[in-house]
Amino acid sequence: MFDTVMNLVKEWNVTGICFRLALATFVGVIIGLDREYKNKGAGIKTHALVCIGAAMAMIVNEYVFREFPNMNTDITRLGAQVISGIGFLGVGTIMMNGRSEVKGLTTAAGLWACAGVGLAAGIGFAEGTLLAVIFILFIFRVLAPLDKKLHKNSRRIDLYMEFKDSESIRPFMESLRRQKVDLLEFDFRKDKLGLHIPAVAMSLRLPHYGQKKAFKNDLRNTESVVYFEEV
Repeated sequence: MFDTVMNLVKEWNVTGICFRLALATFVGVIIGLDREYKNKGAGIKTHALVCIGAAMAMIVNEYVFREFPNMNTDITRLGAQVISGIGFLGVGTIMMNGRSEVKGLTTAAGLWACAGVGLAAGIGFAEGTLLAVIFILFIFRVLAPLDKKLHKNSRRIDLYMEFKDSESIRPFMESLRRQKVDLLEFDFRKDKLGLHIPAVAMSLRLPHYGQKKAFKNDLRNTESVVYFEEV
């Protein structure tokens, strides 16, 4: 049964094209479900459209190659343009909020990968399409939580902070030294919400692994710190 479907996808006829577009839609929906479940900007519809659009680009490529065999053209050219063009859509999912936190990188990368999967479906490479979806879902469902866990237990912490006044910064830095917290990077920032209060971005290395939660709890109880967030 599986081999029959794989062979149908590779055929150049209406049935084969329908199977290719159906496969592209299916994998786009599967990938989009994960993003939708996590309430991301690009969900089922976006991923399905990207995937089927990329598949259609490869189908058109094959059509031109078959109908005009004497044309001196590269069959992969249109697919390459799809991969380049999807970058503009990916940029639309990357946002920086008012506190200098960048979000949407994983969704943008997922859209780019989804376009590649769509290209594979469009040319009839069903085996590669299905394998790619398995690996993409593995990244979203297994590696993403692992990455968060590693990040949570890391000694390094990147912070955006707003202080009550300029005089509060030096005592705070001295308290970090007493706690044996290493300062890796430090930069003054203009506060993003227009409150005209001192704001800084800093990278710190904590003395031990797994201290982030306790360190952030201490920051919440620090009177001179008006606002902070990990970035």
